[in-house]
Amino acid sequence: MSTTPTTSTPTSTPTSTPASTPASTSLTPAALQRLLATGPAPRLLDVRTPGEFQTSHIPGAYNVPLDTLREHRTEILAHLDEDVVLVCRSGGRAAQAGEALAEAGLPNLRVLDGGMMAWEMAGAPVNQGPKRWDLERQVRLVAGSIVLTSGIAGLFVRRAHLVGTAVGAGLTFAALSNTCAMGMMLSKLPYNRGPRTDIRTVIASLREQS
Repeated sequence: MSTTPTTSTPTSTPTSTPASTPASTSLTPAALQRLLATGPAPRLLDVRTPGEFQTSHIPGAYNVPLDTLREHRTEILAHLDEDVVLVCRSGGRAAQAGEALAEAGLPNLRVLDGGMMAWEMAGAPVNQGPKRWDLERQVRLVAGSIVLTSGIAGLFVRRAHLVGTAVGAGLTFAALSNTCAMGMMLSKLPYNRGPRTDIRTVIASLREQS
């Protein structure tokens, strides 16, 4: 009896596409306080301006301004381990810093949920310095002043109100993109600079306490 050979059709193994992981996860002030109390403590990177940092910051935090971190992330990465918590005023700039460091190859990044605002509201310890207006408050003052002035000028000068319209459009874009060009410009003012914090200062600080 002759048998007809059967051919087996190979089954294709589905390939799974790895899900994209977020650049960073959030960490509540209470959870961060527990980490700092029980140790080993994570590395705290405060990405606000030097002036904001000098006004108030979490004890043991390092000041690495966002623009410095973005420009020199590869150099900074060499002096970080995989346990980093990013801090800013309310969380927006810290999230941007997390994206930059994640793109450079640092995993397991965490962002302080609510930033320094939430930290201080929780009654957590803070190192205090000279008082300054925070950057977001300065943005509100400048933007509001421009809108108010252009609105009054519009009563006498044709189309002067369009200046205020442009500012409003810029603020809307800033909210949608989670960026703020006006804030970045204001951060360059001497009022916000505080002590010198260039890349050499940042690296030296990270080395000293690594």
